[in-house]
Amino acid sequence: MSKIAGYVRLMRPVNCAMMGFAVAIGAALASLKDLNASWLNLVYGFITGFTLTAASMAINDYYDRKIDAVNEPNRAIPSGLIKPKEALAFAFILSLMGFFAALLTSLLCLLVAVIAWVIFVSYTTIGKRSGLPGNFLVSACVAIPFVYGSIVAVGDVRLNVWVFVSMVFLSNTGREITKGIVDVQGDRAQDVKTLAVRYGQKKAAIAAVFFYLSAVLLSPIPWFLNLVSFWFVPFVILTDIGLVSSSLMLVRDYSRESARKVKKMVLVWFIAGLSSFVAGVLW
Repeated sequence: MSKIAGYVRLMRPVNCAMMGFAVAIGAALASLKDLNASWLNLVYGFITGFTLTAASMAINDYYDRKIDAVNEPNRAIPSGLIKPKEALAFAFILSLMGFFAALLTSLLCLLVAVIAWVIFVSYTTIGKRSGLPGNFLVSACVAIPFVYGSIVAVGDVRLNVWVFVSMVFLSNTGREITKGIVDVQGDRAQDVKTLAVRYGQKKAAIAAVFFYLSAVLLSPIPWFLNLVSFWFVPFVILTDIGLVSSSLMLVRDYSRESARKVKKMVLVWFIAGLSSFVAGVLW
């Protein structure tokens, strides 16, 4: 039983489920009316999101096993529940399961699933210490399940999904840069080349604000192009106000404490932004 528990801990099921649901949300944003017709593909899509995320978690823990032995000794590998080679084998099996579920959906889904897997492995192996390129890789990992969900539902990526994904990518990049301000001392000691380490906290804060405000500038597009209903408007206004106020807060005070607050607040604006698109499709 302890071995099974170790594999479950290695997967991080909550994270996996969140990625699976992100695929479902992407499908709903693309075409709510087609969900019933494509329910089987939606199941395959959830499985792909779940298993590839689980595989990525196992690969991440394999590469971080020496660091985790110090910082997170209770994790599956450093605690001895799972051997490093077993973690890699488990990741391989999970990856095959995800790719097979993608193939059952379509060849395009398989291609996107492989690209998503490559992006995460690139981040885990070389991107973590690269600073801004690593931030971009993380944002791509966050955004791609919604792209995948649209392809699952309708075979392509609808315009409103592209706008949403672009906003997710930009705002999450801003948040990753903000996290670099919070972690600047530890990152400097570990030679992680974040913007805060390379250019200082002030310039990193300005860069983060650039990405936050870029996401805000995209927000009116779905409404102007008549891609969403009126109910999109109040939620997206809340999101925009939140991102602008967080940006002002960060520019005025780019200390670690302020950046930590902004990092947490931006998660709330993420939820509001997602709600705006869901409301704009549902009603």
